[in-house]
Amino acid sequence: MDPDELRQQWFDLSGPWIEEARIGRNPTRTGLLDPAMLSLCGNVSGLRVLDCGCGEGRLCRIMVERGAGFALGVDSCPPMIEAARELQTNRDEYRVADAQDLSFLRPSTFDLALSCLNHCDLPEYEANIREVFRVLRPGGRFLVANLHPMRSASGMWQRDESGVKQHVIVDDYFDETERQWRMMGVDFTNFHRSLESQVNAFLGVGFRLERLMEPTITTDLAEAYPELADERRVPNFIVYAWLKP
Repeated sequence: MDPDELRQQWFDLSGPWIEEARIGRNPTRTGLLDPAMLSLCGNVSGLRVLDCGCGEGRLCRIMVERGAGFALGVDSCPPMIEAARELQTNRDEYRVADAQDLSFLRPSTFDLALSCLNHCDLPEYEANIREVFRVLRPGGRFLVANLHPMRSASGMWQRDESGVKQHVIVDDYFDETERQWRMMGVDFTNFHRSLESQVNAFLGVGFRLERLMEPTITTDLAEAYPELADERRVPNFIVYAWLKP
């Protein structure tokens, strides 16, 4: 995949993405991913946090609000970083950079790293894993939310003649290539990897798996997010908590 083409896709997506993050409802994030990621974060008071693929800075701002001492967001899309800087405080910072190359950061300088739906966008996600391992302090943690391999393999619903959803289609699971999608009116590219490949990429650099979650809608949130009812049938995301020993 041409890196320039990938960058252009995210440049095209940045406008609607920023608008959705700032004023939209986005139930998959607030109803599914936020509860999972924040529960795994625990107490972040005083921590130095790195957000890989920070977009318009939403997670960094949440970390600062929860007491993080410093949050750095990196993203290769300039409009995203420009938007993040609009709401920047004295405890968060944003940089246009490739999450696959964090060579500008010193080793062992962060306590917590985050990647929320970024690995599925990276052609070389293993490079990000190696870089994060390097910049984390011993005892540091890497929390990663990714598309569930069941969904990134195909992810579309099989429907009957009346349009009722029957099941999610899983096909070409072991073909670890790019997948083409359309979101917010923009065509873009994601990269599918099997569960085996994902887990072994972390283990291979020395991470230890602390916890794995497949977020679903909870009973108390079901009324607030009725559009997420299908999440009780098949997982959309997978969330890992990795520890650097």
